[in-house]
Amino acid sequence: MENINEALGLLAVGMIMVFIILFLVTIIGNVVIHLTNRYIPVVEKPNDGTKSTNSKKLAVIAAVVDLVTQGEGRVDSIQKK
Repeated sequence: MENINEALGLLAVGMIMVFIILFLVTIIGNVVIHLTNRYIPVVEKPNDGTKSTNSKKLAVIAAVVDLVTQGEGRVDSIQKK
């Protein structure tokens, strides 16, 4: 009986420690995200229009997406890889 009590005690301590560590990781991660979003501004790329997509190609892509998805999909952006 003594071994089971010791095992249950170790199990409880281990589970509590895991809970505490995960709680701290979550809190520290949220604080880092909050501070990063607050003090480091997002730098957006200037859009000078030199890489604009041809309007005919855009219309064809939108038509194909509409046909394939049966009107459920939409084109958000087109990027060349």
